[in-house]
Amino acid sequence: MDFESEFEDRGTSMPPTQSPSGGSNTLGTVDIVVLVVYFLLVLAVGFWSMCRTKRSTVDGYFLAGKSMSWWPVGASLFASNIGSGHFIGLAGSGAAAGIGAIAYEWNGMVMVLLLGWLFLPIYIASGVTTMPEYLQRRFGGRRTQLTIAVLSLFIYIFTKISVDMYAGAVFIQLALRWNIYLAIVLLLTITALYTVAGGLAAVIYTDAVQTAIMLAGALTLMGYSFVEVGGWNGLMEGYPDATPSIRVPNSTCGVPREDAFHIFRDPLNSDLPWPGVIIGMSIPSMWYWCSDQVIVQRSLSAKTLSHAKGGSLLAAYLKILPFFAIMLPGMISRILFTDEVACADPDVCSHICGNSVGCSDIAYAKLVMELLPAGLRGLMMAVMIAALMSSLTSIFNSSSTIFTMDLWKSFRSHASEWELMIVGRVFVLVLVVVSVLWIPVVQASQGGQLFIYIQSISTYLQPPVSIIFLLGCFWKRANEKGAFWALVLGLTVGCIRMLLDFIYPTPPCYEEDNRPGVLKYVHYLYFSTLLSFITLVIAVVVSLATEKPSPEQISRLTWFTRFDPVKPKEQASSGEQSVTNLEVITSENNKVNVEGREATSNNGQTRHHDSASSVSSSRSQSRFMSMFFWLCGLERRREGEDNPPAPPASEQNFYSLEEKPRLRIITNVNLIISMAVTAFIIGFWA
Repeated sequence: MDFESEFEDRGTSMPPTQSPSGGSNTLGTVDIVVLVVYFLLVLAVGFWSMCRTKRSTVDGYFLAGKSMSWWPVGASLFASNIGSGHFIGLAGSGAAAGIGAIAYEWNGMVMVLLLGWLFLPIYIASGVTTMPEYLQRRFGGRRTQLTIAVLSLFIYIFTKISVDMYAGAVFIQLALRWNIYLAIVLLLTITALYTVAGGLAAVIYTDAVQTAIMLAGALTLMGYSFVEVGGWNGLMEGYPDATPSIRVPNSTCGVPREDAFHIFRDPLNSDLPWPGVIIGMSIPSMWYWCSDQVIVQRSLSAKTLSHAKGGSLLAAYLKILPFFAIMLPGMISRILFTDEVACADPDVCSHICGNSVGCSDIAYAKLVMELLPAGLRGLMMAVMIAALMSSLTSIFNSSSTIFTMDLWKSFRSHASEWELMIVGRVFVLVLVVVSVLWIPVVQASQGGQLFIYIQSISTYLQPPVSIIFLLGCFWKRANEKGAFWALVLGLTVGCIRMLLDFIYPTPPCYEEDNRPGVLKYVHYLYFSTLLSFITLVIAVVVSLATEKPSPEQISRLTWFTRFDPVKPKEQASSGEQSVTNLEVITSENNKVNVEGREATSNNGQTRHHDSASSVSSSRSQSRFMSMFFWLCGLERRREGEDNPPAPPASEQNFYSLEEKPRLRIITNVNLIISMAVTAFIIGFWA
């Protein structure tokens, strides 16, 4: 949509702005060239990583062979978290209500460090691949594992994928004016190509490239934005006066918040009460950073615990940047394009962006298309696509891991490694189809503040899961019955509140709030705290009233038992799995040999011309299938007996928590520095 022409049609003047490209807000030839170069770079890195890593084993495909260094792990943690929803939603929240929502980012800085120092040693010691698998080992049984697996897939498909799709669609429609389905299908095709073929290693390495592109583009736009608004003083002085010219009479609609530059706000009457920010925000954040498959899987791919900690540190340092590179430019966008970004009249908002609730979500896209010259707009388009693709690849890979290792193996307990590889890749393709079909729903349910919408929904589903993982990791007395019933009842209460929110949405600023008291007076962050307490009480009471967990459910599965010796039973289990895999491979190779002998026999009974033709066709087909299996990372399963797969790494190395003394000192010093920086920036803006 051309917002400038729309305003001219209504006779409303645009705020003063520069348009270096002569007033055109579409991408030019130079921008398209930049986009093409970007796609070629990403594909090149994807194929390079495919050739460099082992993709034909479960550990190789889902955990990158546990061979990742600290810098790609940290970059992937950041890129997986900062999707296109962040660029659109975080900037939109800054434009609508100030810096309050940045508390989610800075809270994440603390939580990603907790992951590296408290939770990850437990996960590594347990030797798990997925988070539902950890719960199955820790508590026993299957119901808790299956509940978490299904819940995780639900959250991924219906919140994360949908948000990134919508956010990416905002940019694509504004800049390219393409059909939304054509654009999304193209992006998903490229994304699925290296996700299916390369596994986690390809995702992590491309995420590292995406991170560099995102930071370069976002910091460039930040510089242009501050120059345009007149520097820091221009932002501080201009934001309180950024009130749209058309407002609903006798209402607060469109008026900037007085506490816009504060994180800690009034505990009763504000949009983000400070007690809720401290407690109610931290518990769902703990689920995301410390027990969500998307995040933890990247850390588990690190070659050692020290490298995993280094990845957490890098991600924590990078989390400082969204405030300056995304949120503040969003606030500047409100100053420069007040009547559009901060529109307060429902009819005007519907005319501008098709959303009567508000148009703050166009804040970032508006800056890109109005301020940047040709070439740089293409770079920012690449940034948005990078954010979208990095987030989607992470979700696709982690969803595939959960479905394959937790759901499929539950019903196919003797599935071969070959079968698991195929199922994992096919499920990615299923997610691609679901993503495309979900687009109309996303377009119909978009909100005025996308980032806040997502965080509020998260508080209804994530606290029970956080409590279960917290108890499982740090309380040896927690058992399966306590965990399961606390999880079920907690999720039930959370879903009831979520349904009430959908039935009774928050009224616009010009209408009276007639919602039920539980919605009107209990902020979603306070509800998160209450829900966490309810889940905790149920888990503790039921666990104490029932039997203790067995020693097998404790050893190497809690913080206090993480250094227990690896039991021979686990080693034998691993050896049996290796034998099973070798038997499957040998069986398949024998089948190929038998088929080859039969083909030779049949050819001997025919004419020489037919035999030559058959051999030529067989070689052609063999080359095609070899190329296909190589692309899918399955070539090792179709080679002859002369090249058997490499033996698995020893269990002792797999479970090792050892750190070199020098690296331990470096990571611990950086931990103290990172925590001090976090405390300073939160205290400064509190």
